[in-house]
Amino acid sequence: MVPDLDQLRLVTCGSVDDGKSTLLGRLLYETHQIYEDQLAALERDSRVSGTTGDLDLALLTDGLAAEREQGITIDVAYRFVTTARRRLVIADSPGHEQYTRNMVTAASTADVAVLLIDARHGILTQTRRHRLITHLLGVEHVVLAVNKMDLVEWSEDRFIEIVRDYEAFSDGLDGRSTTAIPMSALLGDNVVAGSEHLDWYDGPTLLEHLDGIDATDRSGTGLRLPVQTVLRPDSGFRGYAGRIVSGSIEAGERIRILPSGVTTSVERIVVMSADGADVDLASADAGDSVTVCLATDVDCSRGDVITSAGDPAEVADQFQIDVVWMHESPMLPGRPYLARIGTSTVGATLSSPRWRVDVNSGEHLAADTLELNDIGVCNLSLDRAVPFDPYGDNRGTGALIIVDRYTGDTVGAGMIRFALRRSSNIHWQPTTVDSEAREALMGHRSAVVWFTGLSGSGKSTIANEVERRLHARGVHTFLLDGDNVRHGLNRDLGFTDADRVENIRRIVEVASLMADAGLVVLTSFISPFRAERDLARDRIGDRFIEVHVDVPLAVAEERDPKGLYAKARAGDLANFTGIDSPYEAPDNPDLVIDTSSLTVEQAADAVLTALDVRLEGR
Repeated sequence: MVPDLDQLRLVTCGSVDDGKSTLLGRLLYETHQIYEDQLAALERDSRVSGTTGDLDLALLTDGLAAEREQGITIDVAYRFVTTARRRLVIADSPGHEQYTRNMVTAASTADVAVLLIDARHGILTQTRRHRLITHLLGVEHVVLAVNKMDLVEWSEDRFIEIVRDYEAFSDGLDGRSTTAIPMSALLGDNVVAGSEHLDWYDGPTLLEHLDGIDATDRSGTGLRLPVQTVLRPDSGFRGYAGRIVSGSIEAGERIRILPSGVTTSVERIVVMSADGADVDLASADAGDSVTVCLATDVDCSRGDVITSAGDPAEVADQFQIDVVWMHESPMLPGRPYLARIGTSTVGATLSSPRWRVDVNSGEHLAADTLELNDIGVCNLSLDRAVPFDPYGDNRGTGALIIVDRYTGDTVGAGMIRFALRRSSNIHWQPTTVDSEAREALMGHRSAVVWFTGLSGSGKSTIANEVERRLHARGVHTFLLDGDNVRHGLNRDLGFTDADRVENIRRIVEVASLMADAGLVVLTSFISPFRAERDLARDRIGDRFIEVHVDVPLAVAEERDPKGLYAKARAGDLANFTGIDSPYEAPDNPDLVIDTSSLTVEQAADAVLTALDVRLEGR
């Protein structure tokens, strides 16, 4: 199987109403790749929803009802144009800022970016944002399509001015070739055929230029085959299936499996024929989906990467990455997310941004977080090492997406710059005395009792009573209280969502260390976010007991022992949980206590009953 080297993938991008959909419609129309029934439907739709007074070619790609009503592209539309030399796979991406995430998706696989600019308006903020994104995503070629030249009287001076503005902005975005073409997508000038109105321009039309682009694979790496699944239809067959993202593979060659580093050789390369029969190949190339059988039985599963034995990928668990944030909720440093890289899904956390890019100036700005459509640079930490290549060397093994653990939403896209040196220099140091030995010395098992609930719910009071009783029984304890910790360990943190996440992350680590020391740890924190409490449970394991101290907001507010609710209601205290910051109640806590109906003593009894099961090993 040989990939189609004459296929060229391109994305049209730019700001709203710069003419992306019209340009794509013009390409389809003038290359005669619209069926008669499509043309008839276009004529009808143009009379109803058109904006041009004639055939509205944008309607060929603006297929959603909302798009036609609003006159903007929302979804990514894929269309195909066949020329004498190659097949163009064109993604028409939305220009509206709200749908930047769709543009990122469209550009992630593109060889060419056609960046449209309305000649009347010149370069806009979204133009700059899309240019930065195509640069980060490694799009090799850029076409600066200066559109709507008919509306500036075909002015050469205006064209030159826009090109100069673009060059000034793009200074420093190295390694990409750019060709500027003046055109009118509405009238067809310089799209497929030349233009009598642009006699001062002697360059190619858009289609001529696209036909002439060299789109050969520029990956700087050898074989990379992320394993999608392991196939074992019977005892005599074991194959590792996936799509080759770079390089090639041959029967008999030596390969290395990462992250384990095990080496072996390829016994068979198998694909399925049209009639369902297995067909053996001598070799396969990038883009092919194959099943590989190995000469020896090895530990290889989904998420592993089969690489060249002599040119393996790197393996690391910490990176510096470029990030495009794609969600309405801001990025929260320290919050546990998921990262999907290749076929691996791993736990991940992001640091505070090293910087955020000002899309208008290209300047690097200080930032505590990233908001929707922000572009920045962060450090990424994974909970285990994964194979990777820097994105500039291999888009297939250097890209990742960031996913919210709780909702499953894709919240960001990342491009790996490099592994952090500390990720390979820091190793876990085993110790002779382990947590079980420390528990034996204490005479009881360790545990972390995690009290969560609104301010005023009674968490600290109950935790204090539980610790008093445990101490009287000779149990070794420590109480971590939210207010007390903020006087020392977390004195540098405020009460923003990001600071709350970091506050709990630190407490999770401290509580885990104390439990390793053999203590029963009682933590009293609002801990308003499920994701951080899930992190605590994952980090601490079966020693973790979640207690939801659940009272109605009205009851907690009525108690208001510290006067905080009154301040929040008066507007004197920002980001207060339950008032202007959310509290996400646990879905499935180990214990629920309603202190509006229970006394402190009764609540402590309930906690101790649950805790004794852990301490006694039942």
